[in-house]
Amino acid sequence: MLTIEKRYHMILVIIITIRDETMLRRALESGWGIVVPGIIVAVLSLADLSVDAWRGVIVLGLLLTPVMLYHKRWRHFVLLPSGVALVGAMMLMLVNLKMML
Repeated sequence: MLTIEKRYHMILVIIITIRDETMLRRALESGWGIVVPGIIVAVLSLADLSVDAWRGVIVLGLLLTPVMLYHKRWRHFVLLPSGVALVGAMMLMLVNLKMML
């Protein structure tokens, strides 16, 4: 028969196990927030966009980020537009570097 202390210990172990699974899932979800925008920008880079178009992509990503942050359902995907803006800025730097060389 389990004592009260052992029952509390078992409950604590179950809670920690569930919490760790949730934390791992959240970490993986945040990884998708930069992988998906990276794929989107890679596809856009195949279209050979101009410098102004890349600036438009960055501005659109930066403007969508606070909109998605304050929307009840969209806030879970807030990393998508900010990730597009980040990776788009990296692509813009590469395009500028390519033009200078």
